[in-house]
Amino acid sequence: MADRNQWMELIEANPGHSQWYIDRFRAMEAEGQDLAGEARLIDAMVPRRARILDAGCGPGRVGGFLSRLGHQVVGVDLDPKLIAAAREDHPEPLWLHGDLSELDLGSLGLPSGFDAIVSAGNVMAFLAPSTRRPVLTRLAGHLLPHGRLVVGFGAGRGYEFDEFFTDVEASGLCVDLRLSTWDLRPLRSDSDFLVAVLSPASGADPG
Repeated sequence: MADRNQWMELIEANPGHSQWYIDRFRAMEAEGQDLAGEARLIDAMVPRRARILDAGCGPGRVGGFLSRLGHQVVGVDLDPKLIAAAREDHPEPLWLHGDLSELDLGSLGLPSGFDAIVSAGNVMAFLAPSTRRPVLTRLAGHLLPHGRLVVGFGAGRGYEFDEFFTDVEASGLCVDLRLSTWDLRPLRSDSDFLVAVLSPASGADPG
């Protein structure tokens, strides 16, 4: 597998892909489809007005819902078109264009400790393989000691679940819970989706 971000490869192959993705979820929301399952799980895990990082936020679907619930949300994504859509559709959170493998919110003068970080939408599977551990390490460094990182992605995307858990351990994180859906169904040997709830192994405060 080429060591490149797969989302950026999709855009290179089809420059209209980002807009298609934005329009797809706008249409689903307009139809009244339930798009808040990930956000409901995160909301249940944190106190009121929690600080939440939406890592790989896309057009802001998850972070926008969490912001409307009263949480303080920061979203980061590599795709500037998705960030522009997030700012248009969900103006309350802070949306930043950036690479998760280089994430350092403290250098931007922002508090770097979060009660929760969510990475939904297959973000981890889109990463270039060489950046998977660096991204997990940087996300771990942005958690408060009590904070948790929740990652969700599907099977068959070039990132085996066992490999992911090996990277988790190497990145200063430990596994609290292994699920197969965002509505808390347990992970089984034949599950085609993973939702992993992780926490800092060291408990070090990022400041």
